[in-house]
Amino acid sequence: MPAPIRLRELIRTIRTARTQAEEREMIQKECAAIRSSFREEDNTYRCRNVAKLLYMHMLGYPAHFGQLECLKLIASQKFTDKRIGYLGAMLLLDERQDVHLLMTNCIKNDLNHSTQYVQGLALCTLGCMGSSEMCRDLAGEVEKLLKTSNSYLRKKAALCAVHVIRKVPELMEMFLPATKNLLSEKNHGVLHTSVVLLTEMCERSPDMLLHFRKLVPQLVRILKNLIMSGYSPEHDVSGISDPFLQVRILRLLRILGRSDDDSSEAMNDILAQVATNTETSKNVGNAILYETVLTIMDIKSESGLRVLAINILGRFLLNNDKNIRYVALTSLLKTVQTDHNAVQRHRSTIVDCLKDLDVSIKRRAMELSFALVNGNNIRGMMKELLYFLDSCDPEFKADCASGVFLAAEKYAPSKRWHIDTIMRVLTTAGSYVRDDSVPNLIQLITNSVEMHAYTVQRLYKALLDDISQQPLVQVSSWCIGEYGDLLVSGQCEEEEPIQVTEDEVLDVLEGLLVSNLSTPVTRGYSLTAIMKLSTRFSSVNRIKKVVSIYGSSIDVELQQRAVEYNALFKKYDHMRPALLERMPIMEKTASNGPTEIMQTNGETEPSVPDTKHLPLVTQPANQANDLLDLLGGNDVVPVIQTTLPTKPASAGGELLDLLGDLSLSAIPPMTAYSKNGLKIEFTFERANPNPNIAVITIHATNTTEADMTEFVFQAAVPKTFQLQLLSPSSNIVPALNQGSVTQVIRVLNPQKQQLRMRVKLTYTHKGSPVQDLAEVNNFPPQSWQ
Repeated sequence: MPAPIRLRELIRTIRTARTQAEEREMIQKECAAIRSSFREEDNTYRCRNVAKLLYMHMLGYPAHFGQLECLKLIASQKFTDKRIGYLGAMLLLDERQDVHLLMTNCIKNDLNHSTQYVQGLALCTLGCMGSSEMCRDLAGEVEKLLKTSNSYLRKKAALCAVHVIRKVPELMEMFLPATKNLLSEKNHGVLHTSVVLLTEMCERSPDMLLHFRKLVPQLVRILKNLIMSGYSPEHDVSGISDPFLQVRILRLLRILGRSDDDSSEAMNDILAQVATNTETSKNVGNAILYETVLTIMDIKSESGLRVLAINILGRFLLNNDKNIRYVALTSLLKTVQTDHNAVQRHRSTIVDCLKDLDVSIKRRAMELSFALVNGNNIRGMMKELLYFLDSCDPEFKADCASGVFLAAEKYAPSKRWHIDTIMRVLTTAGSYVRDDSVPNLIQLITNSVEMHAYTVQRLYKALLDDISQQPLVQVSSWCIGEYGDLLVSGQCEEEEPIQVTEDEVLDVLEGLLVSNLSTPVTRGYSLTAIMKLSTRFSSVNRIKKVVSIYGSSIDVELQQRAVEYNALFKKYDHMRPALLERMPIMEKTASNGPTEIMQTNGETEPSVPDTKHLPLVTQPANQANDLLDLLGGNDVVPVIQTTLPTKPASAGGELLDLLGDLSLSAIPPMTAYSKNGLKIEFTFERANPNPNIAVITIHATNTTEADMTEFVFQAAVPKTFQLQLLSPSSNIVPALNQGSVTQVIRVLNPQKQQLRMRVKLTYTHKGSPVQDLAEVNNFPPQSWQ
């Protein structure tokens, strides 16, 4: 049989292939020849054939039939055979295949081999793919090699010990005696791997962390020698002595100094030296400075040192490298709560990052800008952020608008400024604001009694200019319905009053009813506003005519309103002035979210006695309605997101909540979802007096070390149920169980069927978007019976 071609010739041949099919043909032909050679137990060329097989494996072709041949090469006495055999084992085998257990004895023999390079191969393989069983059997040999004087073997043994500890944590104490002298080694390779080993042990065991805290002075000494040493060609990278070792030591110091005053005190001086002496012209220096900053911010460092760290991040913001600017913004965002004043000094630089072309930098700069807003800088910061809102991409508008609302509510210098700011947002980005922005602004306007005339005039002008921004149109309609008499009488004192007649106001509202731009919700606002004006304007006959026309509307919501309003004109006209009187000041009720207003969007007219209650005003829920057909078939009811109504008192009586008052009942909670650190728990209440309605409150918690942002919970149920999803308390699930996101779901189950639900979860974690679907079928019987 002719000798098989060499690996180099195979590579050259494969590279000549012009098409994928031609390459596949070459590979199949060579694989057939290799299989024949394996069957004939050809020991002469086994090493060459396995090497070619590994190359084909790296190209993506199947090479599993070479696993046993790798074991035969490992058992060979020739170093060249062992090298290819161990490489093949690392590439083709893992602990899921039982074949790897056959290697245990060979690795044990090679760990005790007389040649250090053979021992090194065995250590590399065990550290790469050793299973827990192999690690238990061979940990003793690894521990012996960790104590050897040979630096080549010690560094490999240290990394192998890291793998053993990860697989079998209870073996950690076996390596404790061997770690005593590791940091005394002069060889940088051994030092590096020793620090990695110590870091792993400290992260996995609180006892080890306490034990190794006594090594802080020694680690400080090593780090000081590194930064003070002269040029060493063996370890120099861009003028810095062994930056890889420096970074590893800084990370270990961060773990040792966390929540410990003595250790933190011992490393304060060296951290200051590293921060001031490291060259920043090259990326290597920036990497060390970044690790230094993280260490300073994580330990109990002095205030001056923390300011120095934040100033380093401020310098990073001026760097031309996008990655450096991004990590600086991310780090400042983490520290802004604890070192607010120090971060404030870099406010202008942070605001400049809003103009960056990179979307990731832009988003981090926006988040950090909102975190810097306070009562002293609210006017200047809002000016910059509103300018950003005008010019930013659509993907930023929703978050930016929400941030402006929050900041304005918390720090507004005056009510007029607050109203002007929110109106500016609605004018420029009205289509992107959250559902609760409309009731928030309505409540703000209602409570600002002295601003009613000014506000209704501004909103009327905005309505004349643009009716495409639906939230703005809804607020404008509500205000004109409430304060239309102030608009017509020209009582505005804050700016020059406009001259407008009753007919002109009614023309605008009627135009909204017929406009193609108006959503069904907006038309509901407009019709209600026209009805309210029947007690404020003298054009009652015109209003009656408009209301009667919509009594036959194809929109059921609009039709029901019109029918009930017609009944007010006819049967209950004596009650109409009292029912449609001006809304009282709304008290802000306690809620889950910081800006949640538990108030309907002005839709508070009471129903006609002995008729159905006025329906809830539904809000657009584009994201929720994307959750289609999760249960399969055509029987899926999409989510309807709504605001939650209260029960305002009026002369005509008291409105009842459409879904009834809530009363607690003894229904046990359940875990609906638990994956990747995110846990969703359902708690249950029963609606009273309607027993067919179950009220489910979701509680989302996060056990990971990073916040889950842009969190959205969506749900779908079969058509036999009706589902209503209220606004969430937040879109950020805090890390380490430091808080939760809550959201209320109401499910109408008239047929008392077993409840089934599909949920869709989307969020961003550590910069990566996550999306997952889950089915919830194990609801407790009390929740649906």
